[in-house]
Amino acid sequence: MSDGDPRPGFRPGVRLGVDVGDVRIGVARSDPSGLIATPVETVPRGPGDLTRLRALVDEESAVEVVVGLPRSLSGGEGPAAVKVRAFAAEVAAAVAPVPVRLCDERLSTVSAEATLRERGKKGKKRRAVVDQAAAVVILQNALETERSTGSAPGELVGPGPQ
Repeated sequence: MSDGDPRPGFRPGVRLGVDVGDVRIGVARSDPSGLIATPVETVPRGPGDLTRLRALVDEESAVEVVVGLPRSLSGGEGPAAVKVRAFAAEVAAAVAPVPVRLCDERLSTVSAEATLRERGKKGKKRRAVVDQAAAVVILQNALETERSTGSAPGELVGPGPQ
């Protein structure tokens, strides 16, 4: 593809998708053209998690981080969304000046679980990769939203407490 990409609103570069859980953080990456998301790794939640996410941003030369925001089916936000918003602000501070966006992740884990089940992953093997698979679903949805609307998906997160 040439430098002058014909897609309106196209923003080139690798993006990272992040599925935040209480125990693990799933991470996925896109290709530079923003067409497909693939799993990267699962980061243990706790001391060092922000350092590892910063390292992944650097290793992948990511231009953006997309964090999944858990909403209820009705679109409301509960305690899990409050926790993710707080963590996303910490991520934004850790990876600045790379922008961080919150994108709706409704049913991403359910979708990831179903896909892994279909592929024959069971028990511990599935639990080990479900966070990465959920991050892939979150990032793929964000990429498709951007392609269909021509603008950046979700909401921009500012660093520090909100």
